[in-house]
Amino acid sequence: MRGAGMFGQKTLVGWVLALLVGGSGTSAVQAQFSGPALGVSATAPQAPVPTTDASILMPGQHDPVVHAGDLLTIRIFGTTDFQSPVRVSVDGTVHLPLIGLVPVAGLTVPRAENLIAQRLVQAGMYLDPQVTVQVTEAATQFATVMGGELHGLVPLTGERRLLDVLAAAGTMPPTASHVITILRAGQAAPIIVDLGTDPAKSAQADIEILPGDKILVSRVGVVYILGAFKTQGAIPLQQNSPLTLMQATALSGGSGFEGKYDDLRIVRTVGLTRTVVKLDIKKVLKGEAPDPVLQADDIVFLPSSAWKAAIKAGGIQAVTSVASLLLIAFSQNSGI
Repeated sequence: MRGAGMFGQKTLVGWVLALLVGGSGTSAVQAQFSGPALGVSATAPQAPVPTTDASILMPGQHDPVVHAGDLLTIRIFGTTDFQSPVRVSVDGTVHLPLIGLVPVAGLTVPRAENLIAQRLVQAGMYLDPQVTVQVTEAATQFATVMGGELHGLVPLTGERRLLDVLAAAGTMPPTASHVITILRAGQAAPIIVDLGTDPAKSAQADIEILPGDKILVSRVGVVYILGAFKTQGAIPLQQNSPLTLMQATALSGGSGFEGKYDDLRIVRTVGLTRTVVKLDIKKVLKGEAPDPVLQADDIVFLPSSAWKAAIKAGGIQAVTSVASLLLIAFSQNSGI
């Protein structure tokens, strides 16, 4: 009986150690979440396709365009009929001596010069007038930088390129996307430029910015790591590089001893709908389960086991103490 009792004691100690290491149920943690346990997408979000049309990216020399609100200086060679600068009204016209209202908004400077000359000839004022138009003050001589990460109005004096305009608007944070969207008047589709991380490619993407361009700098997003990981916090998503659960675990220093490995949760919000996916992180790390691709604003939460947390806090002495107490209680009750 004594040998059996010793065997029973060893079995009890082993059972206690297994209980402490294995942890307990997960109902308390599950009650904190709501929503169906839907599957996680295994594909990364598709990045916008960069614009490759050279005529759009490198328009070359271009004549300035007259806009409403611009201040124009108009001269006729050999005469002083036009002396004072005139501003383009909100309806796109200018009121000129001898010929009245002339619609010039939306025309390039050479076309505006030709139109004014034609009106002077039609009015019988000149036979072959040499008209020059100069934009003295441009109402739209700036680019607008907007988005969640960078914003501002940048004046355009002379030739300004994309990197210059972005630098003038401020410092791009690490979470700013390197895929820039440019909305340009006269272009049916947005211009997509990928600055990338290679200086050579960034130089190629440093296109000229025209007055009136709207430059959109979006946010690439982050993944939040919470719970029993060695390092908690936000991990920025790298541009054009999907982040998987294994990669996020490695970046966070790995999962802690106290974690409930079979109860890892990925919380994903799409619109107003939140879904929760339960995974076994050990199976993922061992290659026995798919490694899901994380998306922006995902929350990766690894709950802690109370028993494991106690062991981690107290060390091996906590295990020995708890096992000894249970062993004494068992011995007293069984008469061993």
